[in-house]
Amino acid sequence: MAGNSFGKLFNLTTYGESHGPALGGVIDGCPPGIELDLDAIQNELNRRKPGQSAIVTQRKEPDTVKFHSGIFEGKSTGTPIGFVIENTNQKSHDYSHIKDSYRPSHADYTYDKKYGLRDYRGGGRSSARETACRVVAGAIAKQVLKGIEIKAYVSGVGPLKLDKPHTEVDLNNIESNIVRCPDTEIATKMEAFIKEVRSKGDTVGGIVTCVIKNVPVGLGEPVFDKLHAELGKAMLSINAVKGFEYGSGFHGSTMFGSDHNDAFNTDGSTKTNFSGGIQGGISNGMDIYFSVAFKPVATLIQAYETIDKEGKVVQMHGKGRHDPCVVPRAVPIVEAMAALVLADYFLINKMHN
Repeated sequence: MAGNSFGKLFNLTTYGESHGPALGGVIDGCPPGIELDLDAIQNELNRRKPGQSAIVTQRKEPDTVKFHSGIFEGKSTGTPIGFVIENTNQKSHDYSHIKDSYRPSHADYTYDKKYGLRDYRGGGRSSARETACRVVAGAIAKQVLKGIEIKAYVSGVGPLKLDKPHTEVDLNNIESNIVRCPDTEIATKMEAFIKEVRSKGDTVGGIVTCVIKNVPVGLGEPVFDKLHAELGKAMLSINAVKGFEYGSGFHGSTMFGSDHNDAFNTDGSTKTNFSGGIQGGISNGMDIYFSVAFKPVATLIQAYETIDKEGKVVQMHGKGRHDPCVVPRAVPIVEAMAALVLADYFLINKMHN
């Protein structure tokens, strides 16, 4: 299986399955001498882990990361950083009923056809549990990117939207509620809506918005490796992501150029920021902001019709522990992937200079 690594200079390779003994990864290219706050890394994992609130999957995993290499006396050594996250609460029997059947909108069918076999226990390698490894690497990348602030938050759950630009949102309130929406009133409605959806055995999608501040001018390459293109790839590699837009996004297509152009101030900053902090594929020093759309979780705790390996129509009923809405736990994943992209381009930029 190819495609288990991400990044050029700051590179992450992950391994493991949802119901295997452990997940893990190797981070290569982290500069030596970076003072690493291990508690901060664990805290990022705690933000992603299952069982943290009443509106997420109730699988109980401590998600404790153990480092095996690349760190000495609290600092990165410049050698590969190896780490492992043990799985402790697998309930593989919850998936025995899908052993010979394909769940709609999962990777079951495509994996089976591509590889000739599949790990049906929680989706195996296709499980979103793999993203725990990304969060570890992203937490380290954040510490490489001193001074750059990466904050993501839930801006939509189903039909409920936080209709404010990021400039009017208090990013300090993101962790004030279990939904991770910085507006308390809307967060309360989102929480109630997720619980209602869950009670019906159904699921719902949502949107995560990310804001990156204090990015220096010059990150990104102007042709195929544009900064926004790599951010888009990073976000679309996250499980359940169906859309990515940055800056003015799709709304920009409805505007006139005379309104959309970001006029300059004398210091090189811009009066508006429809460009989303990126012009010509290169950061311009303004805030980078983008939104990521997540589909409803495909596993439904209700009866549904599907097909088995023989192509026969069968009736199934969802079992196990699943998120009714992924976006509250996706917030640290979006931040992590953004940090991996920026750390990579930060090091590439240093190499050029």
